[in-house]
Amino acid sequence: MKQILAGLLLTFLTTTAFAQQGADPYYGFRLGLTAHPTFGWAKPENGKGNGFSMGFSYGLLADLNFAENYSLSTGLTITTINGKTTEINPSPYYDAAAYPNPTPYDLKYKLQYLEVPLTLKLKTEKIGDVRWYGQFGLSNGFNIGARQDVSIAGKSIVEDDHIKKNTNFYRAGLIIGAGLEYDVARNTSVTTGLTFNNGFTDISSAPGRSVRNHYVGLNFGVFF
Repeated sequence: MKQILAGLLLTFLTTTAFAQQGADPYYGFRLGLTAHPTFGWAKPENGKGNGFSMGFSYGLLADLNFAENYSLSTGLTITTINGKTTEINPSPYYDAAAYPNPTPYDLKYKLQYLEVPLTLKLKTEKIGDVRWYGQFGLSNGFNIGARQDVSIAGKSIVEDDHIKKNTNFYRAGLIIGAGLEYDVARNTSVTTGLTFNNGFTDISSAPGRSVRNHYVGLNFGVFF
């Protein structure tokens, strides 16, 4: 994990060193900060999802603007994706002696990822001080924390169980988003929008289980 963090930070520093900032603030390399809520859910193969759960995301934003209306957009964020499911006889919690028949277990996933998105951002011309944008690309998540609550028929049997050994390290997702940037100064702008992150890799490594998680982010950020 330390090697991954060091490599990602080195990539940011190297890109910053070589990027050239032009006269227009929409060219060159821009860094920003973000902090926003996420609304996550999970879909098991053997069971059903149980609605949204709130999480949080914070960290760095980065846009490499290679033309006035086009950017390569990335970042480095810590993102929590929570979700609730009902699953039948999930490993490793299934107790055949206590529950010999197929039994629904209520699970809450509390997963935290180091995310490095790679997206293309398409922007409109400026309308006053505002630019609208659309965004599309790949989400790359590296698991740094995994806990779970488990209950049966409303009775808790496990709380905050550390499930990192039963959680896959890498998570990939498809990013679709839209929003706006508002100039508050020549080189400073605030951004807001919505992002749908559709996970398409299995987050569970437990035997006999397959689960995917997704979230919608209500984005807020500042570029400098």
